[in-house]
Amino acid sequence: MKKSPSSNLQYQSSQRKKNPNFQDITETEYSTKRNSGLKSFISIVKKLALIFSSKSKKTASNVVGSDDRKNTSKARLMVSSSTDLSSESGNKNSSKWKFSSSYASSSTTSGQLGVGNFTFDEIFKSTAKFSPDNQIGEGGFGTVYRGKLNDGTIVAVKRAKKEALQSHLYEFKNEIYTLSKIEHLNLVRLYGYLEHGDEKLIVVEYVANGNLREHLDGTRGDGLEIGERLDIAIDVAHAITYLHMYTDNPIIHRDIKASNILISENLRAKVADFGFARLSEDPGATHISTQVKGTAGYMDPEYLRTYQLTEKSDVYSFGVLLVEMMTGRHPIEPKKQIDERVTIRWAMKMLRKGEAVFAMDPRLRRNPASIKAMKKVFKLAFQCLAPSIHSRPPMKNCAEVLWGIRKSFKDEMTPIPALPSHQSENFPQREKNKHMVFGIEDDDSYKFTSAPNHIRS
Repeated sequence: MKKSPSSNLQYQSSQRKKNPNFQDITETEYSTKRNSGLKSFISIVKKLALIFSSKSKKTASNVVGSDDRKNTSKARLMVSSSTDLSSESGNKNSSKWKFSSSYASSSTTSGQLGVGNFTFDEIFKSTAKFSPDNQIGEGGFGTVYRGKLNDGTIVAVKRAKKEALQSHLYEFKNEIYTLSKIEHLNLVRLYGYLEHGDEKLIVVEYVANGNLREHLDGTRGDGLEIGERLDIAIDVAHAITYLHMYTDNPIIHRDIKASNILISENLRAKVADFGFARLSEDPGATHISTQVKGTAGYMDPEYLRTYQLTEKSDVYSFGVLLVEMMTGRHPIEPKKQIDERVTIRWAMKMLRKGEAVFAMDPRLRRNPASIKAMKKVFKLAFQCLAPSIHSRPPMKNCAEVLWGIRKSFKDEMTPIPALPSHQSENFPQREKNKHMVFGIEDDDSYKFTSAPNHIRS
C-alpha cells in the first residue's frame, strides 16, 4: 500500500531526530526506492518458491529436546552454514560447529535444524536408565542402547563415553551433521541429538535384526542364502550410490564394512555409522586430501598411499564387502594359513585357478545357479578392488551389475535338489522354501530412492 505524504513527512522527521545528517527525499524518490526494494523482495520470494517447489514434502521427524537447567524445556542445535569439515581434530578451536543443548533432524539441508519436543528424562527412561539389558552395541566412541519413547517409537540411542568424547569429538559432530543431510531407504535415519550436562546422545532409527557380520557368522538369523545376500548387496550399492551422486555435495562414507550394515526383520540393509564420512565442498573435486581413517582390511591402498580420498575408496571397500559376503570370512583371518589370511587375495587366487567354488561360504547351498552367481559377484568385486581408482567402476554401475546377477539367479533357479555342499551340520536350517523369497521383486517399483536435492546428475 502506498504511503501518504503525511506518513512520509513523519518518517523524515523521526529520522532527523535520530540523525542530524539525514536528508529529505521527495515523495517520488521515496516511492521509487520503496518500489525498487519491493521488486527485489518479490524476486527473492520467487526464487525461494522455485527451490521449495522442487523439494518433495517430508514427514516431520521425531525430535529430541533438552536443556541443562530444565528437562522439560525445548532447545535446538545450530549448525553454521560455514561448518568446516576439513579439520578432523577434536580441538574446539579447529571447528566452526555451534551447539546448543539439543536438536532434532528433519532431514533438511538448511543451516538451522528443528526444535526438540522430548527430554533427556524420556531418553533416560526409554532405555531403562541405560540398562545393560538394553545394550545392543558398543564401539570406541560409545555404547548403543535400545529405547522405547513415550509414543511407542523404538529407537537406538548412541551414548558417548565420557572418557572417549574428547578424542572422538570430531566423529560425534560429523555423524550428526552428515545424518542431518541425508534421507534414503537404505540409510539409517537420524531422529535427533541431545546434550545434557556431560551426556551426549545421538538418537537414530532402530534396526531390529542385528548387523550383516552377525548374520555371516551365524550368530543371528537362520543363515543368509545367496539370493538374500544379493538383495543386501544391492541395497548397500543403492545407498552408496545415493551418497555419491544424489546429495547436495558428494558424501564419502569411508567405513563401509559388514558390521556397519544393519539388517531389518525383512532382510533389507541399512548403512549406518557416519562418524568417518566426508562431505566434498566442491562437487567437481577429484579427491579430498585428508587423514587416513577407516577399518583395516577394508581400506583403499591408494588412499593409504596418497592420503587422497575419493568416491572410489568406497568402491574398494564395497569390493571387500562383496568377497566377505560370498566367502563368509572376515577380510583378515589371522588364524588361517599364511596364503589365506587376506581373504580378497585368497579368493582371487581361487577364482583364477578355476576353484572359486571352494571359496564359497560353506553355509551356502551349492547348485549351478548359486555357483554361477557367486563367480559373477567375485568378478565384480575384483573390478572394485583394482589397484588404480580409474579402473574401478562407479557405484551406480555396481548396483546395475548386481541387479542383473540377481535376476539371472532367480530365472535359473530350479526345484532340483542342491548339489552336495560343505554346509556345516550344526548350522541352523531354514524351514521356508529357500528358492522363493529374496526380499526385492523384479519390477519397476524398486528404483534408486533419492533425496529431493538433485544437484549432481
